[in-house]
Amino acid sequence: MLNELYREIILDHYRSPRNRGELPDADTKVRGSNPICGDEVTLYLKIGDGAIAAARSTGNGCSISQASTSIMTQAIVGRSLEEALALVEQVEGMMRGGGVPEGPNLEDLAALEGVRKFPARVKCALLPWETLKQSIHEYRAR
Repeated sequence: MLNELYREIILDHYRSPRNRGELPDADTKVRGSNPICGDEVTLYLKIGDGAIAAARSTGNGCSISQASTSIMTQAIVGRSLEEALALVEQVEGMMRGGGVPEGPNLEDLAALEGVRKFPARVKCALLPWETLKQSIHEYRAR
């Protein structure tokens, strides 16, 4: 029953992705890809006062990578860059068997927890999070 709920959440984000499209006034635009399966994510971030003011994405790929991107863009808006990086670590930990991160706008993250049962798909789920980490590092390196 719980697996079906999580599958529904992933399919809902895949079919109706949140924060989809380009962000014309973005402070960062970083493209991430998984050459093994062909998943692609381009992440656009607007950053103000050390926090993520807006996040949007474009890309193509499997339901897991695109749903994870949608879930991530909902989870990071309003967070400081440090909080966003900490969330990336929590999600990476969840994929290695750790717990599901808790906090505001993180309810749908639990749906990705089941992906760790399929090691070949973990890279799909982590692609947008790795792209987020790269975006923040590139922004800070300016």
